[in-house]
Amino acid sequence: MMDKPSTDIASQTTVPQKGSVSWLRMLSEALQVIVLALLLYFVIDTFIARVRVENISMQPTLKPGEFVIVSKVAYRTGQVQRGDVIVFRYPMNPREDYIKRVIGLPGDHIEIRDGQVFVNGQALEEPYVAASPSYNGVWDVPPGQLFVLGDNRNQSSDSHSWGFVPLENVVGKALLVYWPPSEIKLLTPSSVVNAAH
Repeated sequence: MMDKPSTDIASQTTVPQKGSVSWLRMLSEALQVIVLALLLYFVIDTFIARVRVENISMQPTLKPGEFVIVSKVAYRTGQVQRGDVIVFRYPMNPREDYIKRVIGLPGDHIEIRDGQVFVNGQALEEPYVAASPSYNGVWDVPPGQLFVLGDNRNQSSDSHSWGFVPLENVVGKALLVYWPPSEIKLLTPSSVVNAAH
C-alpha cells in the first residue's frame, strides 16, 4: 500500500530560493547606501556651500566657471577679517548671491583716491587686483556692515557703487577653488594689511 503525500503545515512552507535572498540583500544594501549618501549630503550642506563663479568681477582671483567651496560656519566661530573673500546675499536683491573681498569692517574709514585704497589712512597692498580703481570716494562703514570690493575693481558692482553689506547677509567665507583641477587654490587674505582703527 502506497503512502499518501503528507499534507501537514511544515511540508507546505516554501524555502526561499538562494537567488531571491541575495537580491533582497542587494536591495537592502543599496537602500542603506542611498540613505547614508543623503544624510552625508544634508550634513555637508549645513556646513559647506558650493558656489559657481558667474562673472568677471573677482578676476584675476576668481574666473567665470570656477567652483568655490564656502564655509557657512566660519563666522559662527570667528570674525570677518579684512581681505576675506565672502559670499553674501546682495542687499538690493537678497535672492542673488555675490562674491567679493572684504575691504572695510564696521567703524572703518575707507578712502579711494588716485588709484589707491586707504583704510583708516593706511594704504592697502593689493597684488590680487586686476587694475587700480579708476574712481574716487570716501565711506565710513556703519556698525553691523561691511565694505566689499571686487578684485576686478573697474568691472565690479560692489560697495563703491551700491553701499554696504549687512553682516546678517553674509552666507560664508570662500575657502578654496576646487574646479577646474588646473585652478585649485586656497583663497587667503594674507595680502591685505591690518589697518588699525
